[in-house]
Order: sequence, then structure tokens, then C-alpha cells
Amino acid sequence: MKEAGRYTFPFTAIVGQEAMKQALILNAVNPKLSGVLIRGEKGTAKSTAVRALAELLPEIEVVADCPFSCGPDDVTAMCERCRERLATGEALPRRRRRMRVVDLPVSATEDRVVGTLDIEHAIKKGEKRFEPGVLAEANRGILYVDEVNLLDDHVVDVLLDAAAMGVNTVEREGVSFTHPAQFILVGTMNPEEGELRPQLLDRFGLCVNITGVTDPAERVEIVKRRAAFEEDPAGFTAVWEEEQQRLREKIVAARRVLPQVKITDEMLLLIARTAIEMGVDGHRADLIMMKAAKTNAALGGRPEVTETDIKETANFALLHRMRRKPFQEVAVDQEKLAGILGMHPHRQGDRRVAHSHPHTHTHSHAHSHTREVR
Repeated sequence: MKEAGRYTFPFTAIVGQEAMKQALILNAVNPKLSGVLIRGEKGTAKSTAVRALAELLPEIEVVADCPFSCGPDDVTAMCERCRERLATGEALPRRRRRMRVVDLPVSATEDRVVGTLDIEHAIKKGEKRFEPGVLAEANRGILYVDEVNLLDDHVVDVLLDAAAMGVNTVEREGVSFTHPAQFILVGTMNPEEGELRPQLLDRFGLCVNITGVTDPAERVEIVKRRAAFEEDPAGFTAVWEEEQQRLREKIVAARRVLPQVKITDEMLLLIARTAIEMGVDGHRADLIMMKAAKTNAALGGRPEVTETDIKETANFALLHRMRRKPFQEVAVDQEKLAGILGMHPHRQGDRRVAHSHPHTHTHSHAHSHTREVR
């Protein structure tokens, strides 16, 4: 688990913050969820989790000399140059590499993000010359925007447009250039430093509020694991590799299953009713709830969405889309949400579907703790 001469703290070794980890995993399985916004105070493992996710995910195959890291077997998601080379019968050079985490600095300008066109060259030579930006570098990777609330609103809008469309188009003086820009968008922010405008909040697919761990035993475990990692990063990551591989395989399997996952009209009605009764504006919440529930079902290896899948993911889609009064905090009325979802029991066979997440977490944490202390 080595990258550029350093080790990355394992994703599965992160203590607590289950909601954040689940939202990141859902986006890793299905990038069409349009990213996740993580809201929380400093020192709550936000950056650690994002970098750990990249290390956890399987390697990708890229065209070795392509600045956009195109996949050599997916013509539909290739840049124009790779498609042209393929059409002439050229065998595209391949290599495998880890998924990148591309950081976007708060001071980034629009040109730095989208890239630039050399207009003078286009006029004189009749050829497009494009200088790739951050979106090109992030294609098929993770775009990490720390303190996204401090970015210029227009730059955030450009990022969210690319995340939703999967492509980046640059137009200057009648000349345009388009390239693939499919990435997992992760934005983090400290609400004490200011909020994002509601229009921009709504564009993030999922949202999570996180706070520091308050359980003394878990805080002790956090300190012990971090100390063990800093003392012997190679040994620590080796201990956790089995857990990492298990989750890695689960994500890969979910990606394969996802296109086949079905959702009934009954479950779609439950989603629509939930959105209406929780008082969200527009239809984006409904769409994201559906996508998140299908992704959750794929992670569980289920061919059809159940009410449990909606219960486990609805909060992520609703949190930042609730109507709020000025200065009111971003939050979901959990009691109201539970009441809405509880009004529509869904059964499989003779048993009500159980909420599986707490059981899974308890087992995983106990197992991991034992291995760490040993």
C-alpha cells in the first residue's frame, strides 16, 4: 500500500464515522451519484478517508500516453484523440496504475480547473491546442476539494457541471474542446467558516454531517491505531490488508451487479412520498435517493431495491436539500423521516427486512479491534 514513497492509512482501519465511509463507498461504486459533501469540524478524518479510499480501490487500466487517462477498452468514454488513433487501427499503449486523488486548491481559477485553449495557435495553424486543467487530471480518479465553501461560486458551479455531465467543454472565441471528466467528487467544509449557497448544495449528490467521536473507548482506539501506523506503517497496513481486500472485492462485485438492480413502482412511490413529506424542492432528491438505494442494494448483492436500502441512504440525499430558515443548520428531522419510512413496511417472505448496517458495523469493529491489539 505504498504510493510515492509513503504509506496511506487504511480505509478499513478508520474508527467510527460510519456515515462518511458509507457515502464514500456508495460514490466509489456509482460515480453517477454526483459526489459527496462532507461537513464537519477539523480533525474528523475527512482528508484521511478520501486518500484512504483511493488506495482501497482497484487499479485502473489507462492509455499510457493519454493526458486524460482514457480507458483503452471504452470507446464511449474516450477523448477525441484516442478514438481517432483507435479508428486508424493503432494499438493503444496500456498501463495499470492506482486511482489518483487530485487536490483542488481554494485559490484555483476557472482556467486552472477547466484548462486553456491556445487561440492564437488555432487561428494561425487551424489546429486545436489544449492545455489540460484539474478536470483532465481528475478523469477516472477522485477530485478532492477541501474547504469547498471558500471556493469562488462560479468555480464550484463548473466543477459540479462536469461531475454531473461526465465531460468538460472549454469554449473560447468560437473554438471549443471537449474531453472526458468522470470522477468521484468529494468536497469537505467546516460550516463555521460559512455555508455554500443552496443552489450549489443541491448539486452535490450526497451530504454527510460529521462530528468528533465522543465515545472514550473509540477515542482511545483512534489514538492507538494512529500511533501504531506512524510507528510502523508497513506493518500496520499489512495487518489491515485482508480487511482492505475484502471491501475492495465487495466494491468490484457491486459495480458489476449495479446495472442489473431493479426498483419497483412501490419503492419509487415511497421515495416520492418521502421527498414530498420531508419538504424538499425539485426532483433531484428523488433521483439521488433512487440511485443511492440501487447502489446500496448492489453492495448487499441484492437484485432489487428494498425498503431497507432506502432507509439506509435517504438521509444522505435529503440532508442538504431540506427547506431551511435563515441561519438554520443543515439537518434532517430524523424522527419525522423514520415516521414516513416506517409507514410503509416492506416484507421479504415472512420476515420484515432488518436493518443490516449496525450488525455489520459491530462485527467489523470488534474483529478489527482484536487484530489491532494483538
